[in-house]
Amino acid sequence: MNTSTKMKTTSQPIYESLRQAIMSGEIAAGAPLRQDEIAQQHGVSKIPVREALLKLEADGFVLFRKNRGAIVRELSAAELLHMMDIRVALECKALELAIPNLIQSDFDAAREVLDHYNDIDGVEHSSAMNRRFHHILYEPCANPQLMAMITDLQQRIGPYLRLLVTDTSGSNRPAIEHRAILDACEAADVPRAVDLLRRHIETSKKETAARLRRQQEG
Repeated sequence: MNTSTKMKTTSQPIYESLRQAIMSGEIAAGAPLRQDEIAQQHGVSKIPVREALLKLEADGFVLFRKNRGAIVRELSAAELLHMMDIRVALECKALELAIPNLIQSDFDAAREVLDHYNDIDGVEHSSAMNRRFHHILYEPCANPQLMAMITDLQQRIGPYLRLLVTDTSGSNRPAIEHRAILDACEAADVPRAVDLLRRHIETSKKETAARLRRQQEG
């Protein structure tokens, strides 16, 4: 194994660990990423840590500041709203492709998620149930590349939306919209289901934009 390959092998677990911590919100936007501390945590030198941080920078998760080290990159308001536009396109396409392949067990699983949506109070639970519901409906699209893009996008914007949208919209509005989307899917009404999903995501975007404006004004 040459030096370059060995370095990538050593840095990959560090990359994955930091990426997951950033996407889950465990490491907050703007937080410093100190190479010596990370190296100590993983029992390695700073060289593979820097390799991991450079890869995270290339993927848009980390920002290097001159003479000040690396920090978790924070999405701007414009970037977040643009990503939600992309979410509309990707998820609507996935649902369009998935509906002809949905079977009764998919509908039953989706309804079970909705029935247990409010079993536990808290943003983390409702966010997890929301992701599970949408995944059940999209997964039969049989397009793993599309699903990977959706998952990556959801993970990138998830920490922001958990803070911005869930507190604003509560659970009643999304629950009503989810059931309407599911009913349309079960009726195999592709145009209606896709239109309902589009409006569902666009409403979340409007709520996000409004919350961001209030934060900026405050």
